[in-house]
Amino acid sequence: MTARPRLASLLGPEPTDNALRYAGAPHVESYFLRANDPERPRAFWLKQCILAPVKGPAVAESWFIWFDGERNRTIAQRHQEPLEGARFAPDDVLTNAMTLRLGAEGFVKGEVNAPEGRARFDLTFRKDASPAARPLSIFPWRLLRSGPFPRAKPLTPFPFLRFSGALELPGETVQVKGWPGMQGHNWGNEHTFEYAWGQCLFPEADAMVEGFSARVKVAGRLTPRLSALVVQKGPRVYRFDAIFDGWRQRATVDQDTWTVALRGDDGDVSLSMDARRQPMVCLGYDNPDGERTYCFNSKLAAVELTVRPSDGASFTLTSSHGGALEFLRRQPDPRFSRVV
Repeated sequence: MTARPRLASLLGPEPTDNALRYAGAPHVESYFLRANDPERPRAFWLKQCILAPVKGPAVAESWFIWFDGERNRTIAQRHQEPLEGARFAPDDVLTNAMTLRLGAEGFVKGEVNAPEGRARFDLTFRKDASPAARPLSIFPWRLLRSGPFPRAKPLTPFPFLRFSGALELPGETVQVKGWPGMQGHNWGNEHTFEYAWGQCLFPEADAMVEGFSARVKVAGRLTPRLSALVVQKGPRVYRFDAIFDGWRQRATVDQDTWTVALRGDDGDVSLSMDARRQPMVCLGYDNPDGERTYCFNSKLAAVELTVRPSDGASFTLTSSHGGALEFLRRQPDPRFSRVV
């Protein structure tokens, strides 16, 4: 059966940010967490996912990646099991590999057996008190979040969390104490055709940025690159989300770098993210139609953000290794012998 958005999805109260959108195939949906060591180039990423293909049974996937920039080391694995044996309920996601409690205070625990060795994680998280922690939608209109276009929908229910606990990795145990991170939620009936997506927290400035440059298919034709960016700094939100305004956006997507410059009513913004000197993992993202795409995932990108507001002083924020940067492409990369 093909699930199609209904008019009812655009009427009445909008679902809560973490409400499950799965209602049948074709569908892909994920809840994901990431956090960075504030002092050293180290980070982790965790994801619980539903993949409901057009042909065949739906599955649940659990993903874990550890990034260590000091040792140029990653630990990465995906666990897959029948969806009927997993639990995706409001605020709770349970698979054989991972238990995730969502919310302003939550936890995640579990273990995976990767080729690099076994990894265990037992972490709690809570919403930071910063005003930059308020929920974020990069789409400016509900129609984009609930309507038929685009086919993939992103939300960031918790842009700024603090994580604590421990990671037991092959040969070491990492103590996590107040690491800044986030929780995201996305869903749709396929992955975006091609994108660069980035996010960075600047805890000392009470600020964060999230944005994308993407190409999507409309009536079988591929669009030009579309970009949007949102900056939250203290009580202010700067939106550069006129997605279809090609005259006021410039984006460059290279192998491991992404730069974007946008103009809008809130002023001008430029963002540069660079993962060339940090470890990266290649993930195989399967679409419900059976086609595979490739996500090149780094959580240690260098970041420089400059905002020139229309009604205030300009500011620049930087991070040497705090950026989450991902590229989705249609072809694998020969640098990566293993696709997770």
